[in-house]
Amino acid sequence: MKVAVLTGGGDCPGLNAVIRSAVRKGIQEYGFDFVGLRDGWLGALQGHVVPLEIADVRGILPRGGTILGSSRTNPFKHEDGVRRIRDTLAAHQVDALVVIGGEDTLGAATELSRQGINLVGVPKTIDNDVSGTDYTFGFDTAVGIATEAIDRLHTTAESHMRTLVVEVMGRHSGWIALHAGVAGGANVILIPEQPFDIDQVCEQVKNRFKINYAPIVVAAEGATPKEGQMILKDRSLDEYGHVHLSGIGEWLTQEISQRTGMDARTTVLGHVQRGGTPSAFDRWLATRFGLHAVDAVRDGDFGTMVALRGTRIIRIALDDTRGKTKVVDPSLYDEFQVFFG
Repeated sequence: MKVAVLTGGGDCPGLNAVIRSAVRKGIQEYGFDFVGLRDGWLGALQGHVVPLEIADVRGILPRGGTILGSSRTNPFKHEDGVRRIRDTLAAHQVDALVVIGGEDTLGAATELSRQGINLVGVPKTIDNDVSGTDYTFGFDTAVGIATEAIDRLHTTAESHMRTLVVEVMGRHSGWIALHAGVAGGANVILIPEQPFDIDQVCEQVKNRFKINYAPIVVAAEGATPKEGQMILKDRSLDEYGHVHLSGIGEWLTQEISQRTGMDARTTVLGHVQRGGTPSAFDRWLATRFGLHAVDAVRDGDFGTMVALRGTRIIRIALDDTRGKTKVVDPSLYDEFQVFFG
């Protein structure tokens, strides 16, 4: 059997660990042949296929990014996309695909599976918002990076007695903001699931200054004020119809400064959250996902996605994950209210 591997969407720490474990187990235990599709679905459309041997995956476990490259290409936005993908797979005698991606990449995979293409999904995203799995790899690394940044910003905020607003990733879910904000001792945490009252935020900021303490505000990029719209710097769309988020941090800084009369500054962590070497947990989880994805291919269990439930890796139908975003439960957010303000 020949298996193709692709990585789609935003780069994410741990992608190489999935590739490595899938190739190692597939070749050593099952005698599979492997190829890689370059740059996600774009490579599948353009027929850009590269060999994947055990020698090609040596030493990549601790490397961030993906040796196969990635893109946000939506195959259904390209003329004859499905036919072109079929032609690529047929030309290289590929029997099955391992698709490593987030909500959009796996959404495309779900539709391709419905149209008869043999594939198994592996969930990845630093946002931790893929439905059906307790955690995605990349999330732990992103939280660690954001937490370290918040730790460092505390000292400069206290030195100058100013508010520091930290904008982290999180389009529709606030997992990074909540985890890093709590771990970093933030005084205000704003997430997309809970529209915020800017007056309340400013009151919480002023309360910290009253006790001679410089506040830290952590905001997910998708956080929105009550009765307001998402704050955007750029309204251009990608091929999946998503706007390029950013801007809430600067908006908050201006509002806080004007309303409190105290100095405020913004730090936008941006892509640094998903770059660099993956954490030990992300390497562990990504490795397990790759091993179990190859098992699913061997079993012919196509149209499924591997997922973490507790400490077990299970398989779920890709169809069961569509149209569902894993968001922060309000009760979990409420647990930490005592630390806000």
